Amino acid sequence: MIVVMKAHADLADRDAVLARLAENKLKGHLSEGEERIVIGVVGAKIPAGLEEQLQSMSGVQTTLRITRPYKLAGREFQQHNTVIRIGDLEIGGGTPVVMAGPCSVESAEQLLSTAHAVKAAGANILRGGAFKPRTSPYAFRGLGEEGLKILAQAREETGLPIITEALNTRDVELVARYTDIIQLGARNMQNFALLEEAGQTGKPIMVKRGPSATVEEWLLAAEYILATGNRNVILCERGIRTYETATRNTLDLNAVAVAKRRTHLPVIADPSHGTGKWYLVQPMALAGLAAGADGLMIEVHHDPDRASSDGPQSLNHHNFAQLMQQVRRLIAALEPELAVA
Repeated sequence: MIVVMKAHADLADRDAVLARLAENKLKGHLSEGEERIVIGVVGAKIPAGLEEQLQSMSGVQTTLRITRPYKLAGREFQQHNTVIRIGDLEIGGGTPVVMAGPCSVESAEQLLSTAHAVKAAGANILRGGAFKPRTSPYAFRGLGEEGLKILAQAREETGLPIITEALNTRDVELVARYTDIIQLGARNMQNFALLEEAGQTGKPIMVKRGPSATVEEWLLAAEYILATGNRNVILCERGIRTYETATRNTLDLNAVAVAKRRTHLPVIADPSHGTGKWYLVQPMALAGLAAGADGLMIEVHHDPDRASSDGPQSLNHHNFAQLMQQVRRLIAALEPELAVA
């Protein structure tokens, strides 16, 4: 349920509604628009008669039932797009952002060379994994805190904010200490304890869609973070598992368009994981932006043939620079459409 306040409602009216919700063991989440405040009501069960009580309170215009299971992530709760700010950078503000870097942080030399290359090409955020979830326990699983220190060094040298993954609840505090955005990977999309732990840091959180997850399940994962009071949530479509074997995954651009319609949260497209083929990254990156994505996540490595992980889907520095030229041309052509939800 949402409670829509009247345009002239004051803070006392708002606080009275929040207090009434608390009396009924419910929590109210505020969405402050330009004209009025909307209060999203979440909790196990809304008691009989409460809706009518709220409608009679001072400053309340109406109450509306939300039929979708995600309450805070939906556009019923918040019509205007969420814009996440990291310094001067805006994610979801109408101009697409590009997150780029290697799958894994392998060494200082490797990361720093790529960090400077993607910065020069026009990337906005540096990506790199210090902790890596791998299907095989014998594969390279990252440098841990040493990798985080290298990422921090790259941020200091380039000025790029960084995004890196937290794999479990015990890593969250450590990762939050170094990173600007915490990534929760596809394998952890429904690790509910991790979603809540990450949300409680207050850091921006990017939730990657699970390989078999529906759009509704994806948005419910985001809801776990929003319910902690953290509004800085980003969604990432990184491909789903289908019967197709020509590509690593199937990049579901339907989901990008559907998510932009159903939620106010920024949506990022990841054509690297979505295809698994470096030569498909460029066309699918452009397609993702044309479908309405708020940005891209691209894997870039100085020597993909020798990468410790995900080399076949990584662009080299030259190919990434070419992609960024195409991205700029596309944005210039489609900017009015891309700026509209």
